[in-house]
Amino acid sequence: MITALLMFAASQAEAARHPRYHAHAHHAAVGFATALVSESIVIDVETGQVLSQANADAITYPASLTKMMTLYLTFEALNAGRLRLDQYLPVSYEAASRAPTKLGLRPGESVAVQDLILGLVTRSANDAASVLAEGLGGSESAFAEQMSRKARLLGMTSTAYRNASGLPDPDQYTTARDEAQLALSLYRDFPREYRYFATRQFYFRGSIIHNHNHLLDWYEGADGIKTGYIGASGFNLAASAVRNGHRLIGVIMGGPSAGTRDREMAALFDRGFQDVGARTTMVAHREVPLPAVAEAEQAPSPTPREKPGMITKAASRLAAHLSPFGKAEAAPLVHEQHALPAGEHWSIQLGAFRTESVAAKAAHAAASLPMAKGKALQIVEPAKTDKERLYRARLLNFTPQEAWSTCIALHKRNIECSVVPPAGLKVANR
Repeated sequence: MITALLMFAASQAEAARHPRYHAHAHHAAVGFATALVSESIVIDVETGQVLSQANADAITYPASLTKMMTLYLTFEALNAGRLRLDQYLPVSYEAASRAPTKLGLRPGESVAVQDLILGLVTRSANDAASVLAEGLGGSESAFAEQMSRKARLLGMTSTAYRNASGLPDPDQYTTARDEAQLALSLYRDFPREYRYFATRQFYFRGSIIHNHNHLLDWYEGADGIKTGYIGASGFNLAASAVRNGHRLIGVIMGGPSAGTRDREMAALFDRGFQDVGARTTMVAHREVPLPAVAEAEQAPSPTPREKPGMITKAASRLAAHLSPFGKAEAAPLVHEQHALPAGEHWSIQLGAFRTESVAAKAAHAAASLPMAKGKALQIVEPAKTDKERLYRARLLNFTPQEAWSTCIALHKRNIECSVVPPAGLKVANR
């Protein structure tokens, strides 16, 4: 990974010496052209090699790719113990008044950090971005200064931020190369939190919110990361995908439509995978698609807010099997403390598995943990329309608060789960 970053940084330095690079930078200072010119770049994560690029150093607007940096600083705060997933942040009038897309947060209420993260990842919620910015920086403008400083530290030499959401601002700009650097840094620095970008949908206040990144729905191996659009930028996309042990990260800026942008990214990835496959006959280390949970012997070190030594052997075995299959089949925990249906009819879904026996082992292993002891088990058989024939493991009979706290405890042990309300939450149907 260090080699990859050094190679990628070298390509940035080389670009900075190119005359066209400075022409684009000057263009950013005097204004943006009205015509949409597509910029793109695809990199091999393992080697840092640029597999393809087109206008990768052209200055443009990031739009909601801005939220990748908002999330980078959020993940950094979580790992430093300055923020918790179950911590509630207040919603200011300014945050609530942000233009759509948004969660519809109300001034004066408080929202859990994990819900804010999921709101950014799926709906690209501008109000949620502002709440995180104010919570971490005191004000959104102060947080934007932190974002710009972090960009410089990450080697993003042609990026500046003025807000946390990507809403239009003439002084907020970036390049496809810089966005690829940011996506690579998110993957490198926060492998556990990076799995959030694979979330297809989550349950929030009675509604299922779908991810704007539709590449997750149909491109084989896609597992993140973020879409963006404003009129001045066109349709932007930073994406990652894994095939046969090779991970690629790609960025497209200025697509004429979401569908065209997605198809172009798929074509770039196809060519990139053909390229790395053609020049590699043997791979010593095979990467598995995110969001697979780390094997027990490679579990991430606990953060400062977590106590070591809490994972049992059963939980470790479960963590090794719990891979929300392919494309984030089970979204991470979300919860809502207002107007929750009463009763002990909530459940926790642990994952989806190819065989019933593996699903049953996962359910029994989770049920043996203290926070889930005594809860009934359920193995949901594949639906007739489920082409992949996946079995889903669930723990039953929780109150809303029990389900929420139990799933948070499971997450702290690196066990993926999602809360399922009484009406039934269908996650990641293909």
